[in-house]
Amino acid sequence: MEYELILSLRILVAAILGGIIGLERESLNKTAGFRTHTLVCLGSCLIMILSIEMFEVYGRGEIGDPARLAAQVVSGIGFLGAGAIMRSGFGVRGLTTAATLWVVAGIGLAVGAGKFILAVGTTVIVFIVLTYLTFFEKALSTSQKKDKRIEAIITDKPGQLGLVCTALGEMDILIKNVEMHEDKGDNTIKIGFSVNIPYAVDKELIIQKLSGVSGVHEIKMI
Repeated sequence: MEYELILSLRILVAAILGGIIGLERESLNKTAGFRTHTLVCLGSCLIMILSIEMFEVYGRGEIGDPARLAAQVVSGIGFLGAGAIMRSGFGVRGLTTAATLWVVAGIGLAVGAGKFILAVGTTVIVFIVLTYLTFFEKALSTSQKKDKRIEAIITDKPGQLGLVCTALGEMDILIKNVEMHEDKGDNTIKIGFSVNIPYAVDKELIIQKLSGVSGVHEIKMI
């Protein structure tokens, strides 16, 4: 009876730790929030407990692998992570939420194995990273990048815009917005890009790179 209470305590602790991280995601209206993180951590803990119990009962501590069932959580959580990742314009959103789901699964496995201090410590660190490092990340991003506008006159044909965007991506230039202006009347069209450029990337290099793209007739940076 006492042993069953200990196992139940592990389940409860896993739900609480997963919920703490989930609350932070929920406060930011992320795809996976409080309930999802709680359930992932709880489920991972349960699977870890079952892995250990099956090894002790059926393997009698001599045959089998107690980590085999639990190991499937690490790979299986990728499906949930993929569901949290969304494409937004030319960028991708949800990578941090996908990462927290993966970490929460690990926390659940740790609790299931009885490693409470390790699980609690990881939860604290994750919460600090999500809450406080965001400000540092924004400050660092602002200091290392500059907002510019690029105007290009390109041939009006399928796939031409993709070629220009690919060239910008190869220079680690983040495209924030794309505007299509009036047709120039000679089978060309004017495109405006609002971009975020790393300071290490020179203006002349950008113009040279884009001018070398097939179908690009004129480049101007503002």
